[in-house]
Amino acid sequence: MTVKQLRAFLAVAQSLSFAQACERLHLSQPALSLAIKNLEQSLGGQLLVRTTRSVALTPEGETLLPIAMRLLADWDNAEDLLRQHFTLQMGKVAVAAMPSFAGNRLPAALRAFRDAYPRVNVAVHDVINEQVMEMVRDGRVELGIAFEPATLDGLQFTPLYEDRFVAVVPADSELAEREALSWVDLLDRPFITLQRPSAVRLLLEDSVIASHGRLPVAFESHQLVTVGRMVAEGLGVSAVPQLCRQQMEELGARCLPLGEPQVTRRVGLLHQAGRQLSSAAQALSDTLLRQAERYQA
Repeated sequence: MTVKQLRAFLAVAQSLSFAQACERLHLSQPALSLAIKNLEQSLGGQLLVRTTRSVALTPEGETLLPIAMRLLADWDNAEDLLRQHFTLQMGKVAVAAMPSFAGNRLPAALRAFRDAYPRVNVAVHDVINEQVMEMVRDGRVELGIAFEPATLDGLQFTPLYEDRFVAVVPADSELAEREALSWVDLLDRPFITLQRPSAVRLLLEDSVIASHGRLPVAFESHQLVTVGRMVAEGLGVSAVPQLCRQQMEELGARCLPLGEPQVTRRVGLLHQAGRQLSSAAQALSDTLLRQAERYQA
């Protein structure tokens, strides 16, 4: 059975008139008759009894009628549903983002996305950098936002911008009065940072240890919010990605530029290599790229 054949059968069965069915379907009578004939041949028997004056359903035609109605209704609903997804009138997209991005840059991008596509649901997974890559590889999310991985291993990376680490110090300390700080200034104080295996912690250690030795870690936390609050309370100093600057200062800390070695890392979008994004995921990706351009402008 084909959809065209079922539509032909349903039009005739409901009107009991080939002429009316032709008008409804905008088909010629030979084309309609051929569709019915092919349907009957594929099923193995007669569905309609046609005379010069009337059309009637056979018992098998009576059996097929409600089935055809359900099948065509499901087909039309499926077409409508997919059309709404493709035109972003509805849909859903899942994204995983590292906390430093999820808590700072992502909300503004989601606001712009919601303004453009109010009926598309976005599920956000706020997880550490390594889990972002795992979730994208496993197909649990279509999009990830993370630092550029050392090896892609089945992923495609699209850069958003390059981030540079800044110093975070108590707002009432003498360090806060300077225009910039050196790593010597920073590492002379108790250091507060994220726990391993955080990408922020590992990146700091890889970049700083070679030049200045081990980090003098006094406090560790899983959350950047906790790091910022501990710094604001005067428990020590820290270094975080520039994208966290507003968050740190809202928590009561002060952020300053850091000298050599400058710790930088590209932040970008991840998705499975060779796999096309859904319409909703592509639209969210485009929104994130536009937002990144605005930050760099």
